[in-house]
Amino acid sequence: MVSPAEIREKFRAGLRVPTSGYCPGWTQANLLCLPKEDAYDFLLFAQRNPKSCPVLDVTEPGETSASIFAGDLRTDLPAYRVYRDGELVDERVEVADLWRDDLVSFLIGCSFTFEAALLDAGVPVRHIDAGSNVPMYRTNRECRPAGSLSGPLVVSMRPIPADLVATAVRVTSRYPAVHGAPVHIGSPGLLGIDDLGNPDFGDAVEVRPGEIPVFWACGVTPQAAVMRSRPSFAIGHAPGHMAITDVRDSTFQVP
Repeated sequence: MVSPAEIREKFRAGLRVPTSGYCPGWTQANLLCLPKEDAYDFLLFAQRNPKSCPVLDVTEPGETSASIFAGDLRTDLPAYRVYRDGELVDERVEVADLWRDDLVSFLIGCSFTFEAALLDAGVPVRHIDAGSNVPMYRTNRECRPAGSLSGPLVVSMRPIPADLVATAVRVTSRYPAVHGAPVHIGSPGLLGIDDLGNPDFGDAVEVRPGEIPVFWACGVTPQAAVMRSRPSFAIGHAPGHMAITDVRDSTFQVP
């Protein structure tokens, strides 16, 4: 089995893939890097919205690794997004040349972390089976604002057989640091989602007869806040292209 260090080396060499299903058993994380002047507002935003923004680690300004991520945050994710004044201006495989000494990096829990537990419990994960990215949607639910930051809740969706929905809720509720239990089950329209086949991020997946769309809070929520609130500069992961950390999933499992 490939270790986190080995897969990060492959990403550094240019491998660009969604990371769902990679390094099972090792925690994956969302990344957001902001200038120090915006970092406190985001930390407060995350504290007020822990379901969508569960912070696993925060660096000092300019640091390029973290206590849970021994690699290089500038090069060791498969893909990054770059924002200027809230506008997405680039998507690239490394950001070393854009790095600044004032950037504070946040590693935020990711629902990919509990997917191995879902599979172990017999719950299918469609985007893994399809070899695609998870579908993600902006919703009509607003996060609690903090300072200069505001934005909508973003959710990821997994279609679950109706008789396994309770199992999916039970399994994922044991991982509160990586989004935990679903925030919504069924009825996408109640979240303001008109078309499951047209996600805002990631790839659409088939919802088969007898399956129910189940929605979890998503770590792309911080990037939606960046797009809404327009800080001068930000770096994030490309949705679905996560930081694979050196921490075991079991670290974040509760009884």
